[in-house]
Amino acid sequence: MKQSQAGFTLLESMLAGAILTIGLLALSAMQAMSMSRNVGTKEMTQVSNLAADMIERIQFNRRNVTAYHNITVNSSTTTCPAAAVNVMANGDCTQWRTLLLNSGLSNVSGSVTLNPVPPAVDPQGLTRSTVTVRLNWLATQRGEGTMAMNKAMTLVTVIAPE
Repeated sequence: MKQSQAGFTLLESMLAGAILTIGLLALSAMQAMSMSRNVGTKEMTQVSNLAADMIERIQFNRRNVTAYHNITVNSSTTTCPAAAVNVMANGDCTQWRTLLLNSGLSNVSGSVTLNPVPPAVDPQGLTRSTVTVRLNWLATQRGEGTMAMNKAMTLVTVIAPE
């Protein structure tokens, strides 16, 4: 007695459906994880661009690098150089504050420090300064509930007078 197998049995169909369901659930979990990582990457890109923007401003006005020392910017306070000291540095600080506050980052703050502060001479005997730009913000991470974390990024470079 020969039996022909003309199609799937009910058991084979249910097994194929279960495997497909598990695969689709895994893909949806990976999609959610990918989206949350994408948000974090977007924030890091924004912060990197904001820090690089201030470094470029200082590099352009490097003859007056001391005017940028101890700049502190956040949503409630701003410490910018006095306009009488260096108009360009004061304008750079004001524009950078506007960029920070309009970036959409939560509780963003930024600071600029120099070491050593010119006209001091650095250990190699040159009149260059190490400029540190630091940004802090509150990052929201989604996953098993929503969680806020303080994050910071520091960009350090050496700027020498012309």
